Amino acid sequence: MSLNASAARTLREIQQIPGNEVCADCGALDPGWGSCSLGVFICLDCSGIHRNIPAISKVKSLNLSHWEDHELQLMAENGNQMAKSKYEAAVPVYYYKPTHKDCRLRCQETRDGMLMKRGRDNGQFLSRRFVLSEREGTLKYFTKYDAKEPKAIIKIDGMNATFQPEKIGNPNGLQITYLKDYSTRSIFVYHDSGKEIVDWFNSIRAVQLRYLQVAFPGATDTELIPKLTRNFLKEGYMEKTGPRASFKKRWFTLDHRRLMYYKDPLDAFAKGEVFLGNKDHGYSVSAGLPAGTYRNGAWQHGITIKTPDRCYLFTCELESDQQDWLKHFSDVMSAQMSPQEYTMEALFKHRA
Repeated sequence: MSLNASAARTLREIQQIPGNEVCADCGALDPGWGSCSLGVFICLDCSGIHRNIPAISKVKSLNLSHWEDHELQLMAENGNQMAKSKYEAAVPVYYYKPTHKDCRLRCQETRDGMLMKRGRDNGQFLSRRFVLSEREGTLKYFTKYDAKEPKAIIKIDGMNATFQPEKIGNPNGLQITYLKDYSTRSIFVYHDSGKEIVDWFNSIRAVQLRYLQVAFPGATDTELIPKLTRNFLKEGYMEKTGPRASFKKRWFTLDHRRLMYYKDPLDAFAKGEVFLGNKDHGYSVSAGLPAGTYRNGAWQHGITIKTPDRCYLFTCELESDQQDWLKHFSDVMSAQMSPQEYTMEALFKHRA
């Protein structure tokens, strides 16, 4: 198991301690962030506030950030209840503490601002203008603030945004992925202000939710929320066979049913994608490689994915990595497919 995966498991275990299963500030369930300087678990919205007081609170994602051993120990030794007994000791008993149910941020119909965007070819981060429009259901970005035509128009319903501070190398890093000409396109952005990047993230989710509410008028918010922007299920290096049957090291990203692979984690376009359908429709995964497979790579822990069209062969450096990938692949293939995922499957077959 990788260091990040091991740390995430440790944090999940610490979250089982009473009080840690909710946000320390607003009480929202299943917080996905933590303050490694205060030792508390917090939700996404409250993490934006903590980011504005870096001298007091250092915020990290529970699943995506790198956690040091001493930070994990601090989280285990403190936690929400102990922090409340310390920091809220002088709060009067009559004082009302706001919760996540009291008010919700509603973004403007249009959000307009500058973000630092990584260049597709040169890798340099340059200031670019981004415009989010609820009315149009799009996110646009322009190479210049006064440019009349956008460089790209991204449809909000086919877009995913996920925090990637470690990958991007900035504490406020955000990765945005979308389909372009049947291929996944990634853009990497950040802002010096943690609050600003969290506000962008929340605004994107708010516009997506309102789009879904119109598209699925009978659905409840509980049913729609899982369709909003989401974290990747897993990322990391594996070796993959190419057209000449040689194994080459690639960076893999599992975005639910889409397994994408890149030469470099910050590449703008995936070199290829594999759609993972339901196991009852000809999709399967198993440990090991077919007999007689030529192994020129250094990694020996194999994985075979079978689809209705072909087999894909991978190898992992460690057995723990292999087992973790296998679990994620198996979980995805065991889940029932939605109508939208059947459409995506047809898109992949058309592209092939």
